[in-house]
Amino acid sequence: MKIIEDDIKLILQDRNIFWNNYDNKTFFVTGATGLIGSLVVRTLLSYGHNIKIVALVRDINKAKKMFANDIEYVIADITDSFHYDGNVDYIIHCAAITNSKYMVDNPVETILISFLGTKNMLEFSKRKSLQGFLYISSMEVYGTTELEKNPITENKLGFIDLNNVRSSYSESKRICELLCNCYFNEYEIPIKIARLAQTFGPGISLDDNRVSMQFAKSVLSMSDIVLHSDGKSVSNFCYTTDAIRGIFTILSKGKNGETYNICNDKESRTISEIANLVANEISEGKINVIYDIPKKNSYGYAPNTEMRLSSKKIMNLGWKPQIDMKNAYLKLLDYLKLNNFLK
Repeated sequence: MKIIEDDIKLILQDRNIFWNNYDNKTFFVTGATGLIGSLVVRTLLSYGHNIKIVALVRDINKAKKMFANDIEYVIADITDSFHYDGNVDYIIHCAAITNSKYMVDNPVETILISFLGTKNMLEFSKRKSLQGFLYISSMEVYGTTELEKNPITENKLGFIDLNNVRSSYSESKRICELLCNCYFNEYEIPIKIARLAQTFGPGISLDDNRVSMQFAKSVLSMSDIVLHSDGKSVSNFCYTTDAIRGIFTILSKGKNGETYNICNDKESRTISEIANLVANEISEGKINVIYDIPKKNSYGYAPNTEMRLSSKKIMNLGWKPQIDMKNAYLKLLDYLKLNNFLK
């Protein structure tokens, strides 16, 4: 856990950006055992200052392995109604489906988990005197954008194919963003939205199967990186500490009813370029990149896009990325080695 602890120290050094007025406040966090939610909780625990943390979790045993009894738990499925009578100052809603294959195999459940979970959190927020509600969305809401629209700012939505069941995730994120803005306008809930680029780093689940973990696994096992697509889709990246710093920057400095991209826009690369960076620089040329493209998209990959996100809006709040892609992979590999990954 030392790598994660060092990363959190890096986050806490940025107090001039976001650590204001949080002393003695209560944070309610969903998705607390996921990558983003767990790092939000760990950051708040490390900050201290009598912050109270309440986490909505389904698996209490998994949660207690992460946080013991350092936080308070509400045990419930986010798609069901739940009760918490205590005061809440801030809600950070991180709960989401993140497994692409699940999205393809269970598109109905993907939509319902996203929509019903967000609706329940918004209804819950109406009963509290909130100072802030942050919804964690995704760059996938942009869909397929036209190249000439780059860089992609927060108002440049593209096309989402409603005949493709993989769109269950991206379209559900869109309706949740709209729902958040409706609650902001109708009920004056102090909502802000963060659209995360592809985020990875220490703390990621060891059974995660997204691209970053597949590439890192190839380095550790000294096996070639196998791409099941042409690799032309542009990936917009953010290291975990930069993402968490962005989340708290938006929560404290962002404007209610507004949406902000969180990405390292200097590191927008095609999947093929990332694969070759890992093969050539991280593994020092000891592995290769090969292509094995199936006729059917059984892996659940999103459609190709040449979208390059802009981080200008959040940078205007005082945030800027600190970790580039090469160092992100090096940190991830150190984390996996410490956890005896593949052994």
